[in-house]
Amino acid sequence: MNIRLRVENLSKTFILHHQDGVQLPVLNNASLDVGAGECVVLHGHSGSGKSTLLRSLYANYLPDNGHIWVHHQGEWLDMVQAPARRILDVRRHTIGWVSQFLRVIPRISALEVVMQPLLELGVARAECEEKAAALLRRLNVPERLWRLAPSTFSGGEQQRVNIARGFIVDYPVLLLDEPTASLDAVNSAAVVSLIDDAKQRGAAVVGIFHDEETRRRVADRLHPMSA
Repeated sequence: MNIRLRVENLSKTFILHHQDGVQLPVLNNASLDVGAGECVVLHGHSGSGKSTLLRSLYANYLPDNGHIWVHHQGEWLDMVQAPARRILDVRRHTIGWVSQFLRVIPRISALEVVMQPLLELGVARAECEEKAAALLRRLNVPERLWRLAPSTFSGGEQQRVNIARGFIVDYPVLLLDEPTASLDAVNSAAVVSLIDDAKQRGAAVVGIFHDEETRRRVADRLHPMSA
C-alpha cells in the first residue's frame, strides 16, 4: 500500500476549565494508516473521538502525544511537531478539508469562494474560474447564484459551495467531516461521485458519514473508534 497518511499512538484529553478542571479523555493511542486511492471512514458512537481525530489530522487540535505523519511534497512531516508555517503549507498543497459548514467573508461571491484555494497556488484566474464553474454545476448550484455572496444562500446551497471549494484543488489527502449531512439524495450522489474521482486520482480520503447508505458507497474500510 502506498501510504499517504499515518497516525501513531495519538492521544488527546480535553480539560474543562470551567467545570473544575474535569479531564475528558477522547483519544487513547489511536493509530491509522491511509493509502493512496482509498477512503477510510471513521466509525463509532457519538463521543468516540471521530471528530477529534479528524480535526487533529488537520492540526485544528494539538494531541497530547503521538504522531501524525503526512507525505508532503516528497517527504514525511509530523503534523504534531510541525511549526505553524509548515502546517499552513500542508493545508495549501497537501491536505484538504471539507465540512458541512461554510465560513467565509461576507460579500464575496460564491464563485470567488470556490476559486480561492486554487488562486492561492498561482493558477491562472481563467482556469480557476472554469474549474469552479464545473464543480458548482456538478453540485447543482444554480448559475444565477454564482456571483452572489453565499451568506444569502440556503443551508444546502452553502454546503454545496463549501464542498466545491474543498474539491477544487487535487489534494493528495482529503478530510471529510459529514459533507453529505442535510443534502438530498441527488446532491449526496454528486458528492459521492466527487469522492470516487478523488480516489481514482490517488487521493487518500478520511471521512465521517452518519448516513449508512453514503458510508457504504464510499468506504473501502471502516476504522472503528472507541473512547
